[in-house]
This record gives sequence, C-alpha cells and structure tokens, in this order.
Amino acid sequence: MLQGKRIGLGITASHCTYEEVVPKITVLREQGAVVVPIVSHSVLVAATRFGTGEEWVRKIEEAAGAKVISTIAEAEPLGPKAPVDCMVIAPMTGNSISRFANAATDSPVLMAAKATIRNGRPVVIGISTNDALGLNGVNVMRLLNAKHIYFIPFGQDDPYKKPNSLISDFNLIVPTIVQAIAHQQLQPLLIQHKQSD
Repeated sequence: MLQGKRIGLGITASHCTYEEVVPKITVLREQGAVVVPIVSHSVLVAATRFGTGEEWVRKIEEAAGAKVISTIAEAEPLGPKAPVDCMVIAPMTGNSISRFANAATDSPVLMAAKATIRNGRPVVIGISTNDALGLNGVNVMRLLNAKHIYFIPFGQDDPYKKPNSLISDFNLIVPTIVQAIAHQQLQPLLIQHKQSD
C-alpha cells in the first residue's frame, strides 16, 4: 500500500503512548514505506515512568532503520531538498497542536510538518491530549479545517475521569496515511474507544 513512499514520523511528548506508537514504525516499513523519524526535544531528554529519552530514541531508530532528526536545522530540508510523501505526527500533544495551529515552528517535528505543507503534501495528526475538549479545542478545530491536514480517527479515552481528553486510535495509522495521500480524510473521524472496567 505504501511501497516506496517516504513517510515522516514525528513523535512529541505524550510518553504514555510510545509503547503503542513506536511499533507502528515497523508496520509502516512492512507496507513498503521508508520511515524518516523526527522527535521533539522532550522526547530526547525526558525520563518518565515509561522510560528514558535515550531508551526511546534507540527503539525508534532500530524500528525505522534510520537516525532520528532532532533539530530544526535537520528538519528544514524535508521541504526543498528531501521531501516526504506524508508527514505523520503521532502522538501529537496539546502543546504541539496549539503551536502548530498558530503557525509556530519551534520544534523539529513542527518544522517538518511546515516543510511538508509547503510542498502541498499531507500532514497526518495522531492526537493525544488531555485538553482537546477544553481550551485547546479551538486549535483542534482550526487544524480540522486546514488544507493538507488529516487526523487519525480519535475519541474520548476516559470520558468520566478525563472528560476533555482525546486520543487517536493508532491502529488506524496506515489507512489514514493512505487516505491522506489521496487527499481524503479517513472516516468516521470520531470513534468510541473501548472503556476499561
């Protein structure tokens, strides 16, 4: 499905989702894609209960078969010199959503996304934020209506304990990319996650 496609994969600081997202790099490569990994600064340096930055960078690089892009200067050539067919940001935090929706390109991941849009290529967002139905809702809506931007279908992951939280179903990463390359949004966009007891 993605044979020969160059897929940029940006990862931001939703550390609790890495265990689910990083294996999707292997899935993309199995579909024939070349994966270009890009990480935000917090991915590099944060040490959480989910692991250290060093550990996650190693896992990302092993899965992608490539070194991570970790600076804005390294990400900028994805526009004019080394374009990708599709840029995926998964997970994309509320902080990054807010900055992207307001045209801030102050991280390698956001610079890669800007470079991709500059080329008229699609950017796919895999949302993961506790504030999507709160103050950040305006930014989510802005991106939903922006040209060349598509979302991995998402829903509330814990509506009673975290009513403003939304997270994408990362199992839908491949079909979302396929549809985005064809300039279509995978539907349905709003999904219902299975709730744990």
